[in-house]
Amino acid sequence: MKDGQEATRDGSGAAGNAARPKRADARRNERTLLDAAAAVFVRAGVEAPVRDIAAEAGVGTATIYRHFPTRADLIIGVYRHQVEACAEAGPELLASAPTPYEALARWIDLFVDFLVTKHGLAGVLQPDNTGFETLHAYFLDRLVPVCTDLLTAATTAGEIHTDVPAIALMRGVGNLCIGAENDPGYDARRMVGLLVGGLRGRG
Repeated sequence: MKDGQEATRDGSGAAGNAARPKRADARRNERTLLDAAAAVFVRAGVEAPVRDIAAEAGVGTATIYRHFPTRADLIIGVYRHQVEACAEAGPELLASAPTPYEALARWIDLFVDFLVTKHGLAGVLQPDNTGFETLHAYFLDRLVPVCTDLLTAATTAGEIHTDVPAIALMRGVGNLCIGAENDPGYDARRMVGLLVGGLRGRG
């Protein structure tokens, strides 16, 4: 796999793949590859050998090259895949958690995991890369409304008392996650838990 740092113009991976709808089985296969890549990236970072990702997914390396011609394509694919998983988790948690506050707290834990395990993305997409702004906008478009719904539900239920907008809460969580991947002694979830717990206070 090429180590090219460039992303496709829309930040969504290989242009040829995006040009036509994929069959259901092709989408399932791609999700399997993305899950495998995410697991390997968490363990070993984005420079992990392609053969390790192939072994995790139970496929040959040629299959990965076919879906993701460059390493940047694969990293971007994993990022978008994780954003989608985080977005889809919000409504599911609201439907299944005992209370809206519990749904919010669990979702924030997932958000923390996403932030501290996207190893190497910043190294591939720097702010001066055209793909960075597209991915950042995608991140905000998908996740800010989900966090807003969770905050609104917990507020309506009388479980939290805050006028902090979702984007401000997410930025606060992000700041508390900085450096977590480089310091095994730092518990980002615990620190963020204190922040989310503070939403229950009045004033």
